[in-house]
Amino acid sequence: MTSHWIIAATLTAGLSVPALAQDKVKLVDVVELSGAGATSGTNWKSGIDLAVAEINAKGGILGKQIEIVHYDTQSNPGNTRAAVQRAIDEGTYAVLGPVFSGPIGASMQIAQRAEIAQIVGGEAAGLTKQGNQYLFRTSLSQTAAMPKIANYLKNTVKAGSVAVVWVNNDFGKGGRDAIIPELEKAGIKVAVDVATEQGQADFAADAIKIKNANADAVFVYLNEEESARFLRAAKQQGITKPLIGETTLLGSKVIELAGEAANGVKGHVGLSIEAPIPAFQEFGKKFIAKFNYTPDHNGLKGYMAVYMVKWATEKQKKFDKKGVADTLRGATIKPSEEPGILMETTIEQNGDLDRESFLAEVINGKQVITATLPKLKP
Repeated sequence: MTSHWIIAATLTAGLSVPALAQDKVKLVDVVELSGAGATSGTNWKSGIDLAVAEINAKGGILGKQIEIVHYDTQSNPGNTRAAVQRAIDEGTYAVLGPVFSGPIGASMQIAQRAEIAQIVGGEAAGLTKQGNQYLFRTSLSQTAAMPKIANYLKNTVKAGSVAVVWVNNDFGKGGRDAIIPELEKAGIKVAVDVATEQGQADFAADAIKIKNANADAVFVYLNEEESARFLRAAKQQGITKPLIGETTLLGSKVIELAGEAANGVKGHVGLSIEAPIPAFQEFGKKFIAKFNYTPDHNGLKGYMAVYMVKWATEKQKKFDKKGVADTLRGATIKPSEEPGILMETTIEQNGDLDRESFLAEVINGKQVITATLPKLKP
């Protein structure tokens, strides 16, 4: 196997940690720390490390310190499968990650066979349609997000036609396949449907094609670096129609890389440290102080993943690997009982989440939340 493993030691906040293995609970994070998913994966890892440090400083989970190990998948599905298998062989209590939907789809049957909860950052709608009782999201799925975007395009943007640009991977295909029927339901015409490639460097031709389609708005569904490149190309080609996206398009890394071209971008955001929720803002301050960069939604997702494991373990009052999944399935976790979950979160039977989300706009290089949207099921 060509991949190399990156192992990060547990942060113990100066506490004396017993050396015996039975005094620890091991969590393995399988994530993209290099390759196409490095931005997302690094945010996810940092969120996990922050949660582990906090929990260990307060006595751990049921008196046990968390031992956290991170394996870099290099954004490669084959490496991801190997890393998940290694995590299980090494006795992980739960698998955290990965973030990208393709590697999740390639590896999730391994944790399922072992009856171990796998808590992931991926949003592709198809992941939770396969009957895997051990897979759980930390984000809203595309199935939950796209109806909110279609409503926004219809009722707020007043768009009669939309150009759709998406990345040709599991994440992008899932988003494209989820948004198009929602646009049709809303009576919005798809003026042009543009597929792009992961890692694509030049978006000039795509921007020209979209400009020539003369749609009322453009829906952009690309990975972070490609989103920034597309926004710069759109600005260079003089596209003035509203650019609308989902969480990734309005993320801190896209804003940083796109610069002026990100201003005016609008869309739906599942998680944000700019949300009008004090717990989110406090998380942002702690994250920036510890890691010296602004987290995107993946930092929040990694942080919440650890607290989902903590909550389920404390709920069952014992360490039971299979019980983690059984306890999470169908649960509603409230910040009043587990502050680390940050906002009330319902976990559907299939591992999808239902919770509040937000509308946002990039103004003067900063993501600004403009509205809070309710849970799908009150």
